[in-house]
Amino acid sequence: MTDLRAVRAETMAGGPDDPEHALPPGHRPGLRHLLEILLEDLDAAHAHDPAARTRIEVALAYPGVHALWMHRLSHRMWHARLRLPARLLSQMTRFATGIEIHPGAIIGRRLFIDHGMGVVIGQTAEIGDDCILFHGSTLGGRSMTTGKRHPTLGDRVMVGAGAKVLGPIKLGDDAQIGANAVVVHDVPAGAVAVGVPAEVKYPKLTPSERPRNEDASMLIEYVI
Repeated sequence: MTDLRAVRAETMAGGPDDPEHALPPGHRPGLRHLLEILLEDLDAAHAHDPAARTRIEVALAYPGVHALWMHRLSHRMWHARLRLPARLLSQMTRFATGIEIHPGAIIGRRLFIDHGMGVVIGQTAEIGDDCILFHGSTLGGRSMTTGKRHPTLGDRVMVGAGAKVLGPIKLGDDAQIGANAVVVHDVPAGAVAVGVPAEVKYPKLTPSERPRNEDASMLIEYVI
C-alpha cells in the first residue's frame, strides 16, 4: 500500500509551504496514469458492491463513481492553479450526484463511495487507499480558520452512513466508524468508533484476522 505521508511529501507542487497543491499519493501527472486511476476506481466499486452486475453498469449508473472521477479531474485542475474552473466543476458534480468533494481534497486510490447522496469531503481532507464512505458521511471541519481543518484517513478506513468526522484528526489504518457516529478525536489503527460523541472500541481480533465488514449497520448501534 502507498505510504500516505511519505509520498505526499514527494508530490508537493509548491513545496512544504504549499500543501494544498499536492497530487494524491501514488498519483502522477499524465493522461495515461489518470486513465489507470479511473479504471481502478471503477474496479473498486464493482468489487465492493454485491449489487453491481457489470462494470458498464457501474460506469453509467453509480453516482459515487461519477463524483470521484470528476474529482480526479478537478483536483488536477486545482493542482494546476485553475482554481475557479475546478470549483465550478466540483459544484456541477454536486448538483448532478448529491456528493460534494472540494477540489483541494487529497484522495488516494480505489476509494468507494456507496450510494453517495449527502457525502461531503472538505478542502483539507486526506483519504488513503482502499477506503469506503457510505451515504451521508461528512469529513468536515470544526472551525472557519485557514490551514489544515479536516480529517486525515489512513488506508482501508470505513466511514458508516451518516457519520460525521470533524476537525484535523487522524483515523488510523483499518479504522471503522459507525453509522451516525460523531468523531472529534483521533481513532487508532484497527479501532472502531461508535456513538455520539464517538467512543473508541478495540476489537479482539486484529484487522487482518477479522472479516471485512462493509455493512455499517452490522458493526454499530444506531444513535437517533
